Amino acid sequence: MSKDIRIKKGLDIKLIGVAEKNTTTVSQSSVYAVKPEDFHGIIPKLVSKEGAEVKAGDTLFYDKSNESVLFPSPVSGKVVEVVRGARRKVLAVKIAADATQSYKDFGTKDASKMSADEVKTHLLAAGCWPFVKQRPYDVVADPNQAPKAIFISAYASAPLAADLDYTLAGKEKELQEAITAISKLTSGKVHVSVGKNANSPLAKVNGSEIHKVSGPHPSGNVGTQIAEIDPINKGEVVWTLNAQDLVVIGELLLTGKLNLERTIALTGSKFATPQYVTAIAGATVADLVKGNLNNDNTRVISGNVLSGKEVKEDEFLGYYDNQITAIPEGDDYEFFGWNKPVFDKVSTSRALTFSWLTPNKKFDLNTNTNGEHRAFVVTGSYEEVFPLDIYPMQLLKAFMYKDLDEMEALGGYEVAPEDFALTEFICVSKQPHQKIIREGLDLMREELG
Repeated sequence: MSKDIRIKKGLDIKLIGVAEKNTTTVSQSSVYAVKPEDFHGIIPKLVSKEGAEVKAGDTLFYDKSNESVLFPSPVSGKVVEVVRGARRKVLAVKIAADATQSYKDFGTKDASKMSADEVKTHLLAAGCWPFVKQRPYDVVADPNQAPKAIFISAYASAPLAADLDYTLAGKEKELQEAITAISKLTSGKVHVSVGKNANSPLAKVNGSEIHKVSGPHPSGNVGTQIAEIDPINKGEVVWTLNAQDLVVIGELLLTGKLNLERTIALTGSKFATPQYVTAIAGATVADLVKGNLNNDNTRVISGNVLSGKEVKEDEFLGYYDNQITAIPEGDDYEFFGWNKPVFDKVSTSRALTFSWLTPNKKFDLNTNTNGEHRAFVVTGSYEEVFPLDIYPMQLLKAFMYKDLDEMEALGGYEVAPEDFALTEFICVSKQPHQKIIREGLDLMREELG
C-alpha cells in the first residue's frame, strides 16, 4: 500500500524544450572521462596510470580516506591522460575507448541469497558504491556506517527533467534485483517515491515502501521526501540512490558486468529536437549533441538548469547526470529592466510581473541573473518555495558566518545544496545559496564528523 506525500510549497519552472519520448542511439565517444570532482569530498589515489589498458569495471582510482571505495572505468580501452590541476590534483582520468567493449567479469549473484556483508562487498568490489550517497553532508556513503533507512526518488520535478517512467521502462527485472540487494543494507525500510499519477516500474517492485508524490518542485528532490517521511536527527544517517543507478546495480548482479550506459534527456530551447539518447557515463558532450545543438550564444549544462554544471562541448557528461540542457546565454542587459512590466520571465512576485496569470505558459529563459550580487534582503520569499521545516534565511546566514551550533540547531544535517536551488533562483540578492550550503556542509563534516 502506498502513502501519499503532497507538497504545497515550491515552484514549477516551465521551460521550452521538453524531451520527446523517443530514444536515439548515438555513436560511441572516442574518449570518456571520470572526474573526481563529481564525487564530492573524495581524495583520489590513482591505480591505473597513463598508458594502462583497462576493461569496463576496472578500477581507475580509489578514495584515499577509505580504500575500499573504488571508482571504475566506464569503458574498456587505454588510459590516455590524467589531467592534473594545482598541486597535482587529479581533475580527470581520460580513457580512449575500444571499438568493441570488453567487461570485467564480477560473476552473477542472486541477491535474495546474499547477506548484507556479501552485498556490500560485491558493490564495493565492482565500483558501484559511489552510487550510494548519504545524508547528512550529501557525499558518497561511508560503508562502515549503518543507515536508518534508504531513499530512492523515481519522481523528477526539476525543470525539463527526464521522465523516469520512460527511461526505466522495461527494466523491471534489474530494478527488482537491485532493491532486493540494497534492502539488505539497512535494518530500516527502503523508501521509493513515485509520481502520484505516474506508471513507474519501481512502483511494482517488492521489498520497498512506495510513496506517491505530488506538488511543485522540489517535490521530486530526495531531501524533500526524507523530510516528509523520516527526517534526519543528529547522529543519524540515511542513504540515497538515483533511480537509473539501480538499473546498473541490478544488471551487475544479473550479468556480472558493470554497464554504465543510461538514457540521457537532451532538453532546452537550443536543441533542434529535444529527445533521449543512450550514452555511457563520462561520454564527450559533443558526441551526444552532434547535429542537434544550436551553438549560437548557448550555454550547455550537464544536469538541470537549477543545480547542473556548465560544460563545454569538449568536456564530459557528469557521472550522476541523466540530462543535458541547452538554453540561451544571458549576456545582454535590459535598459531600465527593473522599472517596466515583465511578461517573459518567471517570478514569485506580483510586482510588475505577470507569470502568475499564465501558470501553464512555457518560457524561453536565459542565464541572465537580472541583477547584481548584494547583501541579503529579508523579503520572506524563500519560505514560499522551501517546503522543509527549516528557516532557510537563518540557516544560510549561519552557514556564512560559520556558527557550528546554529548550523546544527537550524537543520544543517537535513539539507543538501540542491534543496536551496529554488531559493537561489528567486533570490533578489543574487546570493549563491548552493555554494554557501556546500561550503557549510564541508565545514560541518570536517569539524563535527
